[in-house]
Order: sequence, then C-alpha cells, then structure tokens
Amino acid sequence: MRRETGLILALDETDGEKAEKTAESVSDVVDAIKINWPLVLSAGPDMINRLSQISDVICDFKVADIPNTVRLIVEESVSRGASGIIVHAFAGGDSLREAVIAAGNAEVFAVTEMSHPGGTAFTAPHAEEMAELGVRCGAAGFIAPATRPDRIKAIRKIAGDLKILSPGVGSQGGSAYSAVSAGADYVIAGRAIYGSDDPRSAALSIGDEIKSLL
Repeated sequence: MRRETGLILALDETDGEKAEKTAESVSDVVDAIKINWPLVLSAGPDMINRLSQISDVICDFKVADIPNTVRLIVEESVSRGASGIIVHAFAGGDSLREAVIAAGNAEVFAVTEMSHPGGTAFTAPHAEEMAELGVRCGAAGFIAPATRPDRIKAIRKIAGDLKILSPGVGSQGGSAYSAVSAGADYVIAGRAIYGSDDPRSAALSIGDEIKSLL
C-alpha cells in the first residue's frame, strides 16, 4: 500500500453506485479505500473487485474466528483484489497466523483497540498484548485509535517499523494531526468524507492536515 497522503477512506456507504463515484472522486487523494460489511452486504462482494480497479482496497471484516474460517475469508477477499484485510487479534495466535499465511502478498492488520468509547472496556486493557502477538505472527501492522492518541504511542513502542492505521478521525472526534503526531502512519476517515456534500474537498482538507507532518 502506497503512502503518499497518509489518508484512508472508510467507505461505509450502502449505495453501491454512490460508493464507486465517491471512490473515483478521491482516488488520487487517498492511499487506500477501506470497506466494511455494510457495503459488501448491500452491493455484493463484487464491490471488492470493482473498487480494487480504482484504489488499493482494505477489507475491514474484523475477522475473528477459528483458523479454517479465517483462512477462507482472507482467501476470498484477496482473490477479489483486496490489498489488505483487518482481523481481530483476540481470536489468538493460531487464527492470526493463518490469516497472514492465507493473505500471501496482501497485508494483514491486527486490531489492538477499537476507536469507540466501548473499546476501552475489553480491547484497550489487552492492546499491548495483542500488538505483541501480531508482531510474533507476522502482521503487517495494527489498528490503533485516533480517538486516543496516547494509545497509538503505546502501540508504536511495540510495533517498531510496522504500520499503524488509526480510525476515528472526523465524526468520532479523532484528529488526523494528533494521530500522526502520536505515531500513526495512516489515518482513517469515513463519514467526514463520504457523508460530505463534496467528498473530494473534505478528503483534501484532511490530507492537508496530515501533509504538514509527513
């Protein structure tokens, strides 16, 4: 995945046509497009194929299952053109290792801590342990919350040179500037971009905020 702007669009649209138009409008402004179940369930898994022709696609399926099921989900995502996939580390080392093997040349990003307030209840207390597990299992990087920059700093100490992607910028209250300053390589913004009347301008604005630090 390239790193030119440090911005990833979380495209949680449910209108497939609008999703593609939004992706095309920001394709030169974002480094990747992250999609989740809402878009895949509404528009079908072929959306991965279509968007992968526009930009690198990260499937944010937060996979958390037994190793065999993890393998199947990762293989199917990659076969459709996904450049990366997000998995939960709490499922354990066997599942995480299986994801890395199944991904091949695609990148696996392990969730260390969720960005919403509820993330402080169960994922946050074990975030460092999950980051350490991810390092051992060969993950390409981690998900750490832009809503709590101090937690990004904690994960960076463990991650070393591995990538950190930070969701929660914009509608959840996270700051791109604070996240990158704390050690994030990429920030993830969704509603602040695709929910805007002018998604491209919204993406450019966040990109400019990141650019001052890159």
